[in-house]
Amino acid sequence: MQNGMHTDTERCVRAVQSKDARFDGWFFTAVLTTRIYCRPSCPVVPPKPENMTFYPSAAACQQAGFRACKRCRPDTSPGSPEWNQRADLVARAMRLIADGTVDREGVPGLAARLGYSTRQIERQLLAELGAGPLALARAQRAQTARLLIETTALPMAEIAFAAGFSSIRTFNDTVRDVFALSPSELRNRRPKTTVLTPGTLTLRLPFRAPLNPDNLFGHLAATAVPGVEEWRAGAYRRTLRLPYGHGIASLTPKSDHIACRLTLSDLRDLPVAISRCRRMLDLDADPVAVDDRLRTDPVLAPLVDKAPGRRVPRTVDEAEFAVRAVLGQQVSTAAARTHAARLVTAHGEPVDDPEGGLTHLFPSPEALAAVDPESLAMPRTRRTTFTTLVGQLADGTLHLGVESDWTETRAHLLSLPGFGPWTADVIAMRALGDPDAFLPTDLGIRRAAQELGLPSTPAALTARAAAWRPWRAYAVQYLWATDNHPINFLPV
Repeated sequence: MQNGMHTDTERCVRAVQSKDARFDGWFFTAVLTTRIYCRPSCPVVPPKPENMTFYPSAAACQQAGFRACKRCRPDTSPGSPEWNQRADLVARAMRLIADGTVDREGVPGLAARLGYSTRQIERQLLAELGAGPLALARAQRAQTARLLIETTALPMAEIAFAAGFSSIRTFNDTVRDVFALSPSELRNRRPKTTVLTPGTLTLRLPFRAPLNPDNLFGHLAATAVPGVEEWRAGAYRRTLRLPYGHGIASLTPKSDHIACRLTLSDLRDLPVAISRCRRMLDLDADPVAVDDRLRTDPVLAPLVDKAPGRRVPRTVDEAEFAVRAVLGQQVSTAAARTHAARLVTAHGEPVDDPEGGLTHLFPSPEALAAVDPESLAMPRTRRTTFTTLVGQLADGTLHLGVESDWTETRAHLLSLPGFGPWTADVIAMRALGDPDAFLPTDLGIRRAAQELGLPSTPAALTARAAAWRPWRAYAVQYLWATDNHPINFLPV
């Protein structure tokens, strides 16, 4: 599937007529007769093709005067896979909007982070998504408002503020415009069985099927840093450092969604917390496109067929992941967790976990930059690597946010002392989110390649892996899964 799919009318009509959920989030169907917009898999009888028109975003539908369908709730579709698999300006802007940048810093702040003028950003987003940054942020605010209305007992004034609206009136008007219901009517439609726990939000994170949770949650659980993360009663739980405060996320895999429980110190962080959890679990991926490409290799095909839908486990905090990658260079997972846990206890910010178990936020780069290097229990060369990394993250010389240019950032990482291809590529794959990052020097990958009869030297394996592009990070997950050895952070 390519960017601009909404312009392929025939293909969109077929997807709607077959109610194909794989296309949810790729485009939206607006019905000219009812002035309602839907996701492709909407359960109602499809309209006549001549009454359908297609848009690339919910915001574009709203801007054209269409209202969200009450049956299929198109605003709750998985996000378009485009924004996490591309590295161009529009994709980076969309990742920033999902991370709440427009609400916090306005369109000038968005443009400044991307190094372009506001006019250039607006023009490009309008051309590709049919809506500018303000309309896209408004659509996100409306979805946040709906979630809070339906999952909490909060007064509407608090919800308006938490969702990012400047006034109650704007909140009321937006909710009515988008959902064709007032906020109180939306709340009254909530199932009477809904159980509301004060201070905790419970929601469902949708994904495109198939999803194989084994490697995804298995990896996060195996590398969990005590105090910051834990695996408990079938859920992965972790603390979150957020723009307005902190939070705790509890994520449980279900057959058709991820059950998500969030406890937030400031409700304004809700959209960011959701966006980061989705990103960590790679929930906006298009597994059919990924698996179809990897199946073209006869060696990978049986691995894909055996357990389709593998995702790339990512992170909720790019700087944290980079620090942990350095702590784990050439040591076992257990040793890496011990190193990280010591730093957390000494320099992390304490948090209260209503369920117990989690105690701290992972230390910020600023806190780590102030640590006495002599107190670090690691070889001198690794100490230099660590102090250089946290120093550059703290002073802004190195930035690993969602808007990062993958190629430039990887080159910057490789210029740091103690950073070899493995460390740069594992950060590219898991922190930056590059779907094509590849780890040909990783010992687990080389071992899997050898067992499967693939070339096992890095150069030869990289040449063979050219056929897996642009999804080599997913091939890494399938190869890792062939080996049940403990996860090790080995090459530098």
